[in-house]
Amino acid sequence: MAFKTVQWLDESGPAVRLLDQTRLPGEEAYIDAADVDTLVSAIRRLAVRGAPALGAVGALGVVVALAQGAREGWDDARLHHEIGRLREARPTAVNLAWAVDRVLPLIAEGPAAVLAEARRVLAEDEAANRQLAKLGADWLVARCPPRPLRLLTHCNTGTLATTAWGTALGVVRELHGRGLVELVHVDETRPLLQGARLTAWELAADGIDHVVQVDSAAPGAILRGLVDAVLIGADRIAANGDTANKVGSVGLALACADAGVPFVVAAPWSTVDLATPDGTAITIEERDAAEVTALAGVPTAPAGTRAFNPAFDVTPARLVDAIVTERGVAEPKRRPDMRLTEPAAPGRTAP
Repeated sequence: MAFKTVQWLDESGPAVRLLDQTRLPGEEAYIDAADVDTLVSAIRRLAVRGAPALGAVGALGVVVALAQGAREGWDDARLHHEIGRLREARPTAVNLAWAVDRVLPLIAEGPAAVLAEARRVLAEDEAANRQLAKLGADWLVARCPPRPLRLLTHCNTGTLATTAWGTALGVVRELHGRGLVELVHVDETRPLLQGARLTAWELAADGIDHVVQVDSAAPGAILRGLVDAVLIGADRIAANGDTANKVGSVGLALACADAGVPFVVAAPWSTVDLATPDGTAITIEERDAAEVTALAGVPTAPAGTRAFNPAFDVTPARLVDAIVTERGVAEPKRRPDMRLTEPAAPGRTAP
């Protein structure tokens, strides 16, 4: 697709240009963030979202913080406080903190060194997405009927969630390029409709046939035999394969387990958090009740109604058929005692 989710601007002063995803599909508008407050706000209100994209923003955001600190005369304590605010802006997605931590050691070498490393984060993400898309497509082709497939996706895992190409939606694109996609069921994805607004927008631009469905229709579609495979992304994958993803994912996994339909998690290796032993250690972000009790500012529930609005849920590894990264494919359901470890070489099957 022609747009860029995350870009670095040098011409008018250091800034990160973000495609404002809250304005899609109606308007393609951009935010030029030249300060930490703007970046943190954009992350928290989901103007930019998706674990790999957040990683890119985190790495570039450190350069923004350095430039702002130089302009405003911050001392080291203030600089690290502001970087910490950026790092913790969304606690469930590991890529944000991972990317900030990756560039932090280079601060002593100056902004140019930090920027160079941040640009490597962006380039590596696109390469990882394209590689994992091929591995995921190969895995599905070997296990699904030999015909164009009916796929189901949840939330948005395409170019909008990454620096380019996409993770789970990247697998869909790879299969489409091979002539192996009949139809994509797109969950609308509550509460901000990232599937209906964003995934449908990307699929339409790519000419991939799709239908949008309410989240509660998805398990029934799986059990009715309307879906050959489910593909989701991930915001954090624990060492045992438990996977945090947009709320609603675990219901899909349960339906797939009952129906014998492959449930596939596709994410770059940077989303695997080996320091988190299992899903019970993953912090689940709770969001504003108004995202559930109102629509576009118009109340949809009685005044004073409380809401339970977790942004994510955790799918146990025992329900996951495949975890696909650029490093290989792991199969947690087949290996209940599996622990993810750093593979010896890209492209090999992860243990």
